[in-house]
Amino acid sequence: MTTGADIIAGKLHAAGCRHAFGIPGGEVLALMQALDEAGLNFVLVKHENAGGFMAEGGWHADGAPGVLLATLGPGAANAVNVVANAWQDRVPLIFLTGCVDQGEAESYTHQVFDHQQLLRPIVKASFSARLGALDVMMEKALAIALDGQPGPVHIDVPIRVAEGETQEAWSRVFQSSPVATAPVPGPDLDTALDLFRKAERPIAIAGVDAVNEAASAAISEFCEAFQIPLVTSYKGKGLLDENNSLALGGAGLSPKADGLLLPLINKSDCILLLGYDPIEMRINWRNPWDADAPVVDITPVLRTHGMHSVRSTLRSAVQPALDLLGAARQPAKPSWPEGEPAAVRAELDKAFAPEASGWGPGTVFHTLRAALPADTVATADSGAHRILVSQIWRCPMPRQMLQSSALCTMGCAVPLAMGHRVVEGASPVIAFVGDAGLEMCLGELSTLRDLKIPVIICVLVDTSLSLIELKQRSSQRPNVGVDFGETDFPAVARAYGGHGVWVEDAETLHREAEDALAREGFTLLACRIERRAYDGTF
Repeated sequence: MTTGADIIAGKLHAAGCRHAFGIPGGEVLALMQALDEAGLNFVLVKHENAGGFMAEGGWHADGAPGVLLATLGPGAANAVNVVANAWQDRVPLIFLTGCVDQGEAESYTHQVFDHQQLLRPIVKASFSARLGALDVMMEKALAIALDGQPGPVHIDVPIRVAEGETQEAWSRVFQSSPVATAPVPGPDLDTALDLFRKAERPIAIAGVDAVNEAASAAISEFCEAFQIPLVTSYKGKGLLDENNSLALGGAGLSPKADGLLLPLINKSDCILLLGYDPIEMRINWRNPWDADAPVVDITPVLRTHGMHSVRSTLRSAVQPALDLLGAARQPAKPSWPEGEPAAVRAELDKAFAPEASGWGPGTVFHTLRAALPADTVATADSGAHRILVSQIWRCPMPRQMLQSSALCTMGCAVPLAMGHRVVEGASPVIAFVGDAGLEMCLGELSTLRDLKIPVIICVLVDTSLSLIELKQRSSQRPNVGVDFGETDFPAVARAYGGHGVWVEDAETLHREAEDALAREGFTLLACRIERRAYDGTF
């Protein structure tokens, strides 16, 4: 006989889900069993927050929605941060929570609160599972999670629904929705075509929506055909191979990079926004161009951010819009006759070169990029190191640098790396994290041990919340609450069954990184840097 949990798990399997992450409780035992029997490998974690980021890492690897499982009360509450991240960072996450039956909740209050009320502000939808309507509920939940800008969907599953037998007919196929189609003919399309046809200095800015549409090939072909330089958000890194001379790298958080990129953008006579969502950008990307600037916004959703003005909006997927724009500019005409983008790229390379002293965070990132294969997937935690590594680390393809760049939360890099490696299983993976961020999720080193996966963790050790301390000084505030003692991270790594080593020079770092690639378990590279080592770097 089929249970409610069987239908929920079966629909997730039909949508391509092969992994689920979380921590069980008595209220989700039927769900966990059903997930396992349906073919979803359940990965036990040490905190629901880490489980959600592992689920996101898996989504980046195979394209299936992430699945996070939590029990009622504290389990659901623990996951709030990662659910908010999925909401802001456009991640399709199915969040399953157990709950007591409605009648029981009226007279039994231990650990009971309204999960849906807690989560509704940070999810695309929240459902309460009901026997007899599970098939249609799961179709809705998956479609909503994946539609437009992806995001989290919550499903509260009462014990009686999960364990209860049902005669409900259900389909073992998930009917996914098509992506947005071509631009609708009209004044906006006419304006866009005219701007691009006449432009001598076109430039493109691409972001997370282009990544989620798998528009990399279309963008690369378009930029190369018309010699258009490309700036990306941090999530958009690799939409055009960042070794390509037209790629100007990521932008959004580095004042040094913005100081070079924004003047170039303002010289353009046609700014193409390709699936660009400014939720990732810092405040100086608010109104970065004049109100009447020649901006064409190609977007799958209505933009209500208010961050900037545009002259033409094309509600469309990226590729069909680029096809129309390209046809309007045939035969291809040269762009940027004075060569300004190449000069800016050269200045960016100079601005983010390794430290002249031979050691520092910049040298760490350059050394590891040189030591690790081109297909390495990097993850970055929030902090000063993330801003710098996002400028230095070049990605040949999309989804090769994963980070929380809209919510910007700490504690994400290590589980993101773990989730990607668990699901994809082949590409080298490295997590960049600060010492405070690593201490937020040290328990997951035991998960790494149990999973037996060769994730590399590079922790920058300077015993300070460097980015916050930098902001304190720049605003002439006293040093309060940002400094802490040094943890012996290599010893901690060894205690958890991994390999750990202190690193204080580039030669040792390069050698240890190469050795890590051949190791079966995880490697922790504790790179000790000077306090205030990030001053002037980004």
